[in-house]
Amino acid sequence: MAAIGARVFARSALYRQITATTFTRSPTSSVRFLTTDVKENVSENKDSMKDEVSQAEKQLQEEKSKLQKQLDELTDKYKRALAETENVRNQNKKQLEDIRLYAIQGFCKDLLEIADILGQATESVQKSELDSSPSFKSLFEGLKMTESQLLKVFSRHGLTKIEPLGEKFNPNLHEALFELPVPDKTPGTVAVVSKIGYKLHDRTVRPAIVGVAKAP
Repeated sequence: MAAIGARVFARSALYRQITATTFTRSPTSSVRFLTTDVKENVSENKDSMKDEVSQAEKQLQEEKSKLQKQLDELTDKYKRALAETENVRNQNKKQLEDIRLYAIQGFCKDLLEIADILGQATESVQKSELDSSPSFKSLFEGLKMTESQLLKVFSRHGLTKIEPLGEKFNPNLHEALFELPVPDKTPGTVAVVSKIGYKLHDRTVRPAIVGVAKAP
């Protein structure tokens, strides 16, 4: 009986030892397997995050390029608009300046006829006639003063004479009425001035009527 009890006790002790060994090793194996799974999950998450970051960077770069292109286009349009506005402003300024300078052009043309008549009247008077008639001399001096004052008014407003005698013929300033051979004149130069011309600032109001020298 005692022998049977000893065997039962021995078997119970062996069972306890096996059970203790099993439970002692099992948690360690479970932790090892869990750690491996976590490492794999972390690695997968890192790869996934890298892919997402790379995709986001690519999208941002594309968006940056698109915005930069739009900015360049808008900048170019802005510069063109500024240049066009400046051109229009300069054109308007020039037009206003021309209007200011040449607004009296028509009025000047009418006054030129008066200047021509005064000039012809004073040039046609003989000195002997002035000496013989004091009253006629006074009238002549009055005409000369009137002509002189009129020319001063012309000059003050930018209207000047064109007296091209001896100058090279210029179609912008002169109107050739005829040609004539003149031995002592260079061909192509103005030999005779039939009618004095005028210009308002740099614009010809009336060209000088001239005769041009040609080779004999």
